[in-house]
Order: sequence, then C-alpha cells, then structure tokens
Amino acid sequence: MTVDVVTKDGAKSGSVELPASVFGIEPNEHAMYLAVRAYLAHRRQGTHKTKTRTEVRGGGKKPFKQKGTGGARRGSSRSPLMPGGGTIHGPVPHLYRVDLPIKVRRLARKSALAIRARENNVVVVEDFALQQAKTKEFASVLKSLQLDGSKVLVLLPNVDESIVRSAKNIPGVTTFPADKISAYDVLNHGKLLIFKSAIGTIERSFGDSEGGAA
Repeated sequence: MTVDVVTKDGAKSGSVELPASVFGIEPNEHAMYLAVRAYLAHRRQGTHKTKTRTEVRGGGKKPFKQKGTGGARRGSSRSPLMPGGGTIHGPVPHLYRVDLPIKVRRLARKSALAIRARENNVVVVEDFALQQAKTKEFASVLKSLQLDGSKVLVLLPNVDESIVRSAKNIPGVTTFPADKISAYDVLNHGKLLIFKSAIGTIERSFGDSEGGAA
C-alpha cells in the first residue's frame, strides 16, 4: 500500500510504501479482542478487599445469653449474619493478569494497524523536530495536517521529549515509540500520525512473524 508523505506544514513531499507484512494483512478480530481484553485486565489494580469476621473490630463480648431468647445462638456481634459483621466470601486482592502468546500479541497489533490503513486513517509525515516543547506549535502541525479535533496516535521512531511534552496537553493526542504500541492504543485512536522513519521500526518490530518485538 502506497501513501503520500507530507511535511509538517501539510505539503506533499513524496510517497512511501507501507510494509505489506504489517499493513497489508487480513485483520484478525479475535486476536485483537484477546489483546484488548488482556490490556484492560492489566490496568486493574486488584486491590479490592472486604473484612471477614476475624478482621472486623469488636465482637469480643457475647452479645446475649446462650439460652432462653427464642432466637439463634450468637457468639459474636461480628458474625456475618449480624449488622456490622464481617463479609462472607468477599473480594480479596488478586492480579487480573491474562497471558497471551507472543505471536497473538504481535498479530493483534498488526491487525489494528492494517485496519487503520484500510480506513485511510494513516498519515505519514516527514521527520521533524521542535526546538522546544510548545503545545501551540504541535497543535499547529496537527491543524496543518487536518488532524486537529481527532483522536491521534503519534508514532515516533524514538522517544522525543520535545514532541512528547508538546503533545501531552492536547486532548485526544498520544505519543508512543513505534515499537512500544499495543493493539488497544491503535484501536483507541481514530487516526495514526506516523513519522516516516518510524515505518522501518514498525516493520522490524512486527513485520517478521518469527522475530521482532513482542
């Protein structure tokens, strides 16, 4: 798939071939579902906790006599059957970890990228740098590329602090090194802004089904 390459001012400067091993595959919906499910599961803290009868404060004294009340016997006012008592089978802290094979994770990312390419929602821009971190300057670039107001995932060949800091205050805009993205990141943004040199990073990381980044 061939797409135009534009400058940060929006002028066409050439074209580039997107690697078919990534952007030209048939998207696998199930792999993307598994990857998004795992991503969202890993974001859960798993710190939920309720107290059992042994952890609730108080309850040391027998609340009423053993016999003659006509009711059930109670050895503690902190019984789960009493108001203010402990909780039976309540949640306890645990990890919500979902492990996926490396090939499934890679396939999910390639599938997400392929979908955005099919939708013509991929914009390739000539590499550029900002002299200093200026939100206004990066917002101007997005406007020139007709991406302002959209949810945009910016894929960089390497971490660029000036661009990262310039973009972080713009709603809906996220920056990532191209080899660190997840399927969720791609699917959660309607547009992809890819630096030209990052295309090679994507191909090396995800294009080879037997190697590259997980």
